[in-house]
Amino acid sequence: MSEQLQNVFQEYDIKFTTARASILEVLKVANSPLSYEQIKEKMSVTMDKATFYRNIAKFEELGMVHKFESDDRKWYFELSSTTHAHFICEQCHKITCMNVDIGNVEGEVTSIVLKGTCKACHS
Repeated sequence: MSEQLQNVFQEYDIKFTTARASILEVLKVANSPLSYEQIKEKMSVTMDKATFYRNIAKFEELGMVHKFESDDRKWYFELSSTTHAHFICEQCHKITCMNVDIGNVEGEVTSIVLKGTCKACHS
């Protein structure tokens, strides 16, 4: 386990488990939000679905992870480093993180999802 990951467990004052560390390692290197199935494929340990969602719920409660539901009716997860928008292609369902300034919004924004057709599908 990396020192950076050890610091995360200390910072959020949560108990270290191999399941939690494995989930966070996958999310840490992800370039875009990942579904349960995508995370499960990349994890270094095996765990059942209930254990995964119990840990994800704990991460959400602590503000470590954000989730949103996509058109394919799956939940997608990412580390909550910043609040940003996501673009979902309605044809290929690819999810792209977008750098959108939401600084002038009153209140707490938890999810911004834009939908349309990506450049690859539009061609």
